[in-house]
Amino acid sequence: MAFLGSAVWRVFSAVRPPLSPLCRTSTRSYSSKPTKEKSVPYEKTLKQEDGASSGPTKPLPRSADAVVIGGGSLGCQTIYHLAKMGMTNVVLLERDRLTAGLLWQLRPSDVEVELLAHTRNVISKDLEEETGLHTGWIQNGGLFIASNKQRLDEYKRLMSLGKVYGIESHVLSPAETKDLYPLMNVDDLYGTLYVPKDGTMDPAGTCTTLTRAATARGATVIENCPVTGIQVRTDDIGVKRVKAVETQHGTIETPCVVNCAGVWATKLGEMAGVKVPLIAMHHAYVVTERIEGIQPVIYYQCAFYLIIYFFNISQVSDKFSFSLFDLDWDVFMQNIEGAVNRVPALEQTGIKSTVCGPESFTADHKPLMGEAPEVRGFFLGCGFNSAGMMLGGGCGRELAHWIIHGRPEKDMYGYDIRRFHNSLTDNKRWIRERSHESYAISDTAAHTFSPPR
Repeated sequence: MAFLGSAVWRVFSAVRPPLSPLCRTSTRSYSSKPTKEKSVPYEKTLKQEDGASSGPTKPLPRSADAVVIGGGSLGCQTIYHLAKMGMTNVVLLERDRLTAGLLWQLRPSDVEVELLAHTRNVISKDLEEETGLHTGWIQNGGLFIASNKQRLDEYKRLMSLGKVYGIESHVLSPAETKDLYPLMNVDDLYGTLYVPKDGTMDPAGTCTTLTRAATARGATVIENCPVTGIQVRTDDIGVKRVKAVETQHGTIETPCVVNCAGVWATKLGEMAGVKVPLIAMHHAYVVTERIEGIQPVIYYQCAFYLIIYFFNISQVSDKFSFSLFDLDWDVFMQNIEGAVNRVPALEQTGIKSTVCGPESFTADHKPLMGEAPEVRGFFLGCGFNSAGMMLGGGCGRELAHWIIHGRPEKDMYGYDIRRFHNSLTDNKRWIRERSHESYAISDTAAHTFSPPR
């Protein structure tokens, strides 16, 4: 395995004792304990700083028209759109601090294309005009990689769908792909789909800008304020309804709770007697040293060239927030060979840092949205399967419209929580198996970000 050369040696010498995984004979172990220290470029958003406040950043109001729980992409987008639609007596509670990216424009659904388009408009245009702040949006283009004919045919259909919505895209031959992206090995490719206006965003910067815009319209954002309970009442006709949100620092009376708690969404649902069919899994990546000729971020399913993912079942503690899990190198190394095959320059590239955190997944890889059947006024915006930053703008707007008007503007049935009611809510094994099946697809469903031309 020639790819286990200088790059791998630099990885192990930097983040763990200098022992190759091929030399170890012990059985594979998965640590669920947060790591004490990581060389992470996003240190300000991933690690608690010494001396940081342990209490809520603002006093809790006695009541609110809606309380959004969770300060990730969906929570911030939802409170932003609620405020923009005129519901200003709203509160966002974040258990720790705000944080949340890749953003492409094409998906195999007209509704999803529209949702992505709205996210792009919010991130690249609306927020900067409203606040004067830059969200960290970078338009560096994207490539979907096809290593078989069926996948290339799918990309041709995506290109046709994109034309309907005015999205520029081009199906490229392997030779044309090589011209665009000289470092890529195209010998085993059937072609690619190039989308010039895809891009990346800064998650923390985006969430901060969203909440800045929301608070300017009257919304309240409170950090360092974990939720400890949700009060539910039964009305005169026997219907359960949200009554209040409890925290260690006070109670907020409200008829509406929005569960945007990510991997903690299931536990939050239990507080109100609502079943939330998602499961937490390890979501890991590494950041390499800079490679001349390409942009800092390149996406590739199951293997990043600069960032590499793997998945495994994860138990997330109530106290787990901005900590990280230990990276299991035995599992992780399986993804590196595919990455080196696609971009051979990686074989001689070192790794700067590693990140392994929790992410939430659903059985059909679609989000959970809408009002829970069990409790009126309990809304969900969670289970986004690593696509929260991309879908956040569109889904945040639809969720806000759902809360205010009783229904979304678009056909959101595919995301509606009711699709799982009384059927799959307890079947976590199926969620696990479906997640592993989908993410075991080597590079046939890859999407990479390329340098601008």
